Amino acid sequence: MRSDIMKKGISRAPHRSLLYALGLTKDEIQRPFIGVVNSANEIIPGHIHLNRLVEAVKAGIRSAHGTPLEFSTIGICDGLAMGHTGMKYSLGSRELIADSIEAVSMGIPFDGLVMVPNCDKIVPGMLIAAIRLNIPTVVVSGGPMLAGNMDGKKIGTDKVFEAVGSFKSGKISKEELDMLEYHACPGAGSCSGLYTANTMNCLTEALGMGLPGNGTIPAVHADRIRLAKEAGKAIMALVQDDLRPCDIMTKESFFNAITVDMALGGSTNTALHIPAIAYYGEVDITLEDFESLSEKVPHLCNLAPSGPDHMEDLHRAGGIPAIMNELSKRSSLYTDIKTVTGKTISELIKDTPVKDYSIITPVENPRHKFGGLTVLKGNLAPDGSIVKSAAVLPEMMVHEGPARVYESEESAVDAIMNNKINKGDVIVIRHEGPKGGPGMREMLTSTSAIAGMGLDKSVALITDGRFSGATRGSSVGHVSPEAAAFGPIAAVKDGDRIEINIPEKRLSLKISDKEVEKRLDEIRSRGERHPNIARGYMYRYSRIVSSAASGAVFPL
Repeated sequence: MRSDIMKKGISRAPHRSLLYALGLTKDEIQRPFIGVVNSANEIIPGHIHLNRLVEAVKAGIRSAHGTPLEFSTIGICDGLAMGHTGMKYSLGSRELIADSIEAVSMGIPFDGLVMVPNCDKIVPGMLIAAIRLNIPTVVVSGGPMLAGNMDGKKIGTDKVFEAVGSFKSGKISKEELDMLEYHACPGAGSCSGLYTANTMNCLTEALGMGLPGNGTIPAVHADRIRLAKEAGKAIMALVQDDLRPCDIMTKESFFNAITVDMALGGSTNTALHIPAIAYYGEVDITLEDFESLSEKVPHLCNLAPSGPDHMEDLHRAGGIPAIMNELSKRSSLYTDIKTVTGKTISELIKDTPVKDYSIITPVENPRHKFGGLTVLKGNLAPDGSIVKSAAVLPEMMVHEGPARVYESEESAVDAIMNNKINKGDVIVIRHEGPKGGPGMREMLTSTSAIAGMGLDKSVALITDGRFSGATRGSSVGHVSPEAAAFGPIAAVKDGDRIEINIPEKRLSLKISDKEVEKRLDEIRSRGERHPNIARGYMYRYSRIVSSAASGAVFPL
């Protein structure tokens, strides 16, 4: 066992003495040591219940004759960080989480790990740690929140963000806004739609790193407690068989995750997180893989913010195993690959048919022929950009209009809320990329303001920043290279014509290449633009982080 280097032999008497100080018995010290990574805190709704899940995980480990040893890591709630400086720290926290887990797990040689995340950057942060450490690991998430209910209609946080614009434009009253904010989030769990957290928890299943149900069992259901106990048992089998994350998270399993993502119509943030996890495991996954698979995989679901269904509905319809079962009818998956269950994908999904085809459509009759995410390229985004095409209105799939350029999200939101945006405009928000932000803020405040003001049928938005999974509309993010790296987006001026053509996967600035380069030369001659945070962690982050096109990662 890996932990033997810390606890066996005469020279390790001092170490055993410290272990006895924990209250461990001799028998417990001799068993496999399983680190249980707990991201519980009292500020993230998706994490307020994780201590109970962690206790269930530990019970499962003990029942299988292991010794659980719990330690913690940080987490940021993207919803609470949205729209202010705090959001600059969200993406950067992904690497902090991975580093903290790596540090503890190298300092203490665990035989295996069970990771308990739930929200946006915590899930990919833990998966990055798992693939870098490459010791047996199971991930069990906290599960989604139940949808809110108002006047008999299911609602989630996306509706509250949009309601701000609706109130500003006089479409709803203050009393209606108050009622909406009170009812949208009924309790513990990651926000109820197919936003980033729930997308990543579902893709953890598709990657083979989580047990069936990991992405969809509601946080408050007893099945979630049972799942945690089973995860505790599963890690002991993985330790016994020495089955490691790099044996599970192969190139084929990453393709499976992207395939499921396309069928779901998940968050655009997966185009950052999946390549990043793969990068840290030295597996080559790029935006081109998203582009290729989007042409082959049909879009099967209509989950919020794209449609009326929520995670509890997806779970009732059979969850991720049912989606994978449906996709396997078209040979869209690699099914003969390993998972943390000890079974192959084929074995897991063979008896999991779709239970409700109104939630998960048949693969022969999908909601859309192509995947729910689309990669756009062109002279404005030579290295790529991404849009949640499943959430774009038909009339906005092709759009051309004059640029309205803003150097920060705040200035753009101010313009939207104060009726300074005209129908047909293309809002450009730049210097919000990984380096320039720094931290590549989510733009849910701005996209929700567009929808709430009733402009989502006529106004598009592009940015070198990114979007929340709750974003809908013609919102193109991850424009690469970013403005701070002197990408073409830095050259855009007010009034320039911009074309967004989603069916043809094109994002174009309607000026000549010669004029673009002339403008960029002028910008370069003025010297480097310093990031908006000039000290501390995010300043250091801005110095070393890569492009969004490669996952916004640190060099290995």
